[in-house]
Formats: sequence, C-alpha cells, structure tokens
Amino acid sequence: MEFQTGYERNLESIPVGDLGIIALKSCEDLGRKINDHIVNWRSERVHEHQGSPLLEGYDKDSYLVSTDLPRFGSGEGKGQINDSVRGKDIYILVDVCNYSLTYSLNGYTNRMSPDDHYQDLKRIIAAIGGKARRVNVIMPFLYESRQFTRTGRESLDCGLTLQELVKMGVENIITFDAHDPRVQNAIPLHGFENILPVYQFIKGLFRAVPDLEIDPERLMIISPDEGAAGRAIYMANLLGVDMGMFYKRRDYARVVNGKHPVVAHEFLGRDLNGKDVVLLDDMIVSGKSMLAAAKQLKKRKAGRVLICATFGLFTKSLDRFDKAYEEGVFDALVTTNLVYQPPELLSRPYYTGCDLSKYIALLIDTLNHDGSVSDLLTPTGRINKFLAEHGK
Repeated sequence: MEFQTGYERNLESIPVGDLGIIALKSCEDLGRKINDHIVNWRSERVHEHQGSPLLEGYDKDSYLVSTDLPRFGSGEGKGQINDSVRGKDIYILVDVCNYSLTYSLNGYTNRMSPDDHYQDLKRIIAAIGGKARRVNVIMPFLYESRQFTRTGRESLDCGLTLQELVKMGVENIITFDAHDPRVQNAIPLHGFENILPVYQFIKGLFRAVPDLEIDPERLMIISPDEGAAGRAIYMANLLGVDMGMFYKRRDYARVVNGKHPVVAHEFLGRDLNGKDVVLLDDMIVSGKSMLAAAKQLKKRKAGRVLICATFGLFTKSLDRFDKAYEEGVFDALVTTNLVYQPPELLSRPYYTGCDLSKYIALLIDTLNHDGSVSDLLTPTGRINKFLAEHGK
C-alpha cells in the first residue's frame, strides 16, 4: 500500500486526546476524505492498548466535529460548536482561497474573501473556548503568505496572522508550500510545518505523461522566477536532473496594480533542445507569468512543457490556459486539491489533479499520537520507491 505506515506506525503510543476534526465549510470535501481515511485505518488497526480506558473513543465512525458559522443580516457572524470538544485534540481545516462560498450582506450577496475565511477560523477557535486539549490549524494556503515581508511603510500581515493564532492557543500550524517559509520566524517557539508536495507532483506527472523519462538528458526542472528557485532545486536534486530558471526584468520606473511591470523573462540554464521540462511554482494566480515562461521554453525548442503548481487559483478564468493549450504552449497542467477547484477545471483535458487527503490524514493520525512526522516531511524514500516501481 502507498502509506503502509498509516496502518502500522501508531500501534503503541497513546493519543494526545480524543481526535476531533473540524472542517470549515471552505474545506468540507477535503475534510470528509481525510476523515474516511482515518476511520478506515483505525477500524483495521489492532492497537497494543486495545480495550484500555485510555483508548475509549479511539475507533469511531466519524471524527468530524459539527460546527456552524451563521451570519446576521448586517453581515456579522459568529462561530458555534455543536459537539463536545472538551479534552479533544482538535484539527481545524480551512481553505482561505475558496471563493465559491457566499453570504448575505444587507440584502446583497457577498462572496467570501480570504479575510472572511480567516475571521471564521478565529470564531471557531474562540468558540472552543480553551476546552480542547490541543488546537491545531491546517491551512494549506497560508493566509496573507504573499505579504510575508516588509519593503517600506506597509503592513506585515502574514507574521501578524501567525502571532495572532498562537496567542489564541493554537499549538501547531501546518501549511503547504508557503510563499516564503521564513515567515515562521514570527513564532519561533511554536509548531510550524511547511510541506512541499513533491512526491504527489511526481505521481501526478506520471499520470499525465506516463512515458516521462527521469534522465538528465531528457528532463529539466524549471523555475518561472527567482522566488521559486528553491522549489525547483529541491525537486531537481531529488530526481537527479538539472534545473534552470527565469528571472523577471522589471520596469522599476512604473507601478501597475501595486507592482512593477515585467519587461521580459530572461532564462538561465542549459540547452533545452528536445528535453521535457517541468515548470514548477507554488501558485498560479492569473497564469500570465507562467504561460509567458512556457512560451519562452517552447521558443528554446523544449519538448513537452508540464506545468506544476501547488495552488491553482486561476483568478482570470481558464480561457487563457485553454487558448495556450490549443496553441501548443504547454502539454499538461498539474495542481493539488488543497484549494477550491472549480468544476470547469476538473473537466479540462490537459488537467491532472493531485489528491493530498490521504497524506494529510496520515499527518493528523501521527500527530494525534504525538509521533514524529520527520519521515513524512522528507519524501526521498517514497520517491525512490515509486521510481523503482516504474523502472526509472
């Protein structure tokens, strides 16, 4: 089985507390999948302390805790806990990028923004009221992670967010592919895990392109800008292939929509002629920069261009990607289900999704037993095993 440890790693240790999973409305689908995995594992697991009062409530039909987040007519809201959380080890799941949800504001329909989702998270933590044994937050897209540093007289929102959560009693924060993981320095004495889904990307790439060759002469990992170079280097080193990168030449004399406009994408790296390339980044927002980099790769006679991003936000719709795919600019698009995925994305012929529910379930199950997650955060062994199974 893919995660054999999910069945056998937690046979001896006593859980920190009864497990409770709160999947906010923004993360309900992912939460149900995670819950189903843990229910299956624990129903099959023969624990060393089976029958002990310490394991009362260990094997349950569901670990989901019912909550509500009603709104008043003015748009104000509150958080409600419908089940007991006293003494539980609580894991709260929230997707701050889920724009599909709405609420009524003075008779108008308002779409929920990241600010609204974050406020709902705080409402639920406040509703718990310190009665839980431990509160952990799983926030795949780290709220305000794009505002992680200060350049001039401006706010430093991400650091403030982390400090606010730990002051409210959150002990562990788990996120994926943070824009800059150094922001964890804002809470140096608390748990913060930043996870790169490289293993899931490799599996997704093989589903999208089964004949992919892991060979330095046939494959390169490309960073679309200097900010994503660390991710590309990490993946390239795990696969034993070369990496290249673009850097954005900007016009610092002008500001457009709060940013200096990009004048050109310059490439640094080896010859791409005939090689498949994986264009890797943490997120796709409008997709303009990613597709511009893909066009440059094709001009340099690259083979297949495979786009990978942890978070597919697609704020400017998918029309741009549809057109680029028809023109042969890229050959496959791989993202995760860590943020809301519109139905039209799932129907695209070029799209392949990576489901991380089983991985998150294993993290929760392990942390609930107060076990080490070091081997889960380092995917080298699983990647080597997967490539060996595929003869690569």
